[in-house]
Amino acid sequence: MFNYLSGKLVVKDPTFVVIDIGGVGYEVKISLGTFSKIKALEQCQLFTYFHVKEDMQVLFGFVDAEEKELFIKLISISGIGPSTALMMFSSLSKEELIEAISSGNVKTIQSVKGIGAKTAQRVILELKDKVTKSGTAIDGIPGIAASPSQEILQEAVAALVTLGIAKNVAEKNVRLILKRTNSQLSLEEIIKLALKSN
Repeated sequence: MFNYLSGKLVVKDPTFVVIDIGGVGYEVKISLGTFSKIKALEQCQLFTYFHVKEDMQVLFGFVDAEEKELFIKLISISGIGPSTALMMFSSLSKEELIEAISSGNVKTIQSVKGIGAKTAQRVILELKDKVTKSGTAIDGIPGIAASPSQEILQEAVAALVTLGIAKNVAEKNVRLILKRTNSQLSLEEIIKLALKSN
């Protein structure tokens, strides 16, 4: 029903915002990740998902269309409702979530409050095939298809292996970081990011 809302932010709370559009205030539930990106703005555009149940109607807002698409995929999974999916985006970034799904990292998904082992496994099982290794994330979400520099890839992987990270895990994390950042980072920055994702 609502694809996006664009207007003045009149209320900014870590869990919701009110956007004034032509004198009408729309209350939109958001994640902490979204809040951190819009908290300094006066005006903003949020992509929205309108959730309707027997006893409630709620608008959920996202800073980009890809996050909205991933949210829709998540709530299609048995055991994950909109509040749980929003909690996932408050605990993990979109990129961390996609990485956890594509690498089958149950522990990362299970670290989200309200997600048990079975639900985490179900998320991976149902969405893993929709997350490709080519940089395309979830169905219809464009990925970054940058070709990473082999030299920096090898150096970063070697450093991570020296620090005790398994080679296959290190290589997967470094490739993902290089794709996300178009190989714009220094070796030290890549290593730091890869360590955070372990």
